[in-house]
This record gives sequence, structure tokens and C-alpha cells, in this order.
Amino acid sequence: MPDRRAPDWILAARRAWERSPRPDHIEVPGPGQESVWDYPRPPRLETVSRRIRVEHAGAQIADSLRAQRVCETASAPTYYLPTDDVDMDLLLPLNQSSHCEWKGEAAYFDVVVGGARSAAAAWCYPKPYPEFDRIAGWIAFMPQRVDACWVGEYRVTPQPGGFYGGWVTPELTGPIKGAPGTGHW
Repeated sequence: MPDRRAPDWILAARRAWERSPRPDHIEVPGPGQESVWDYPRPPRLETVSRRIRVEHAGAQIADSLRAQRVCETASAPTYYLPTDDVDMDLLLPLNQSSHCEWKGEAAYFDVVVGGARSAAAAWCYPKPYPEFDRIAGWIAFMPQRVDACWVGEYRVTPQPGGFYGGWVTPELTGPIKGAPGTGHW
């Protein structure tokens, strides 16, 4: 079996990481809220107890009670769903990848429903680093590239900026990275 540990250059980058300073204008969480500034780095993987749904072009793409979420400092959580809970017939694999220093190599999918196609709207980590084995092959969605994503009864809004795939819900406080001027977070 090939070695899936992070390469030395990634391990060095992880060791060199210093916690970003908390901005002066951190919002104080109220009852039932959580601050994205209390999420750890390296990120934490958590089991989600609420129903997660994704819709696009009139079709339900995913519906899960078994999701996992990744929580990382200053970022809205990203949600990963098992492929059994995703209509994989509506995902078209792309010849596109990216690399995450924590999770490994990501693969991307277009979401295609009838004539509606949303480019690179979903991704997964087919062979993540061992710390994230629980989500190997599980699917995540960019909320800004599908019509609607839901966490329980909350319709999410996309994480600011268009680069990150975080799902913003009313229980989150920030500021949340992604907007102009937050790249150093």
C-alpha cells in the first residue's frame, strides 16, 4: 500500500504555522452560537447530528443524516456527505484537483441536472491524509454553486469570497475569512 502520510514539505509547513492573531473585532457568541475563531488549526472533523441537504435545478442532489463537518480557525464549516446519500449520477468527475495541507489531494465534480450545469460545484478527497480517513471519498458542495444547501432547518449562505466552500448558518459568529483583506487569516 502506498504511503499516504503528508510529504515532508507539508509537514514542515504545518510545523511552521503560527496561529493567526485574532482580529480586534471578533464577534462575541450569544446563546446557541459558536465562534469560528474557537475552531482549531489544524482543523477538527466532527460528526453532524442534523439533516444536511443540497438542491440544484429542482433536484435534490444530497440528503444525509450522517454528515461530517470540518471546522478550521476563522472559516465556516465544510460539510462532507457519504456517497450513499448523494445522487452520484448528477456529478460529473473533472480532470481538476487542488491540494489542502491538512486533507491532501482533492478531486472535483460538476453538478449536472438536466440542462443545468454548475462547474466545480462539488469535491472530495479520494485518499486523504490519515487524519481525515473518515471522509475519504465523501462529497462536499460549494454553496455558491448550487441553488440551496441546508443544515437542519437553516438555509446556508456561502462563505465570503467565493474561494472557500464553508456553509454559513445563523449560529456562527465571525468575522469569517474569505472577504477581501482576510487572506492572511
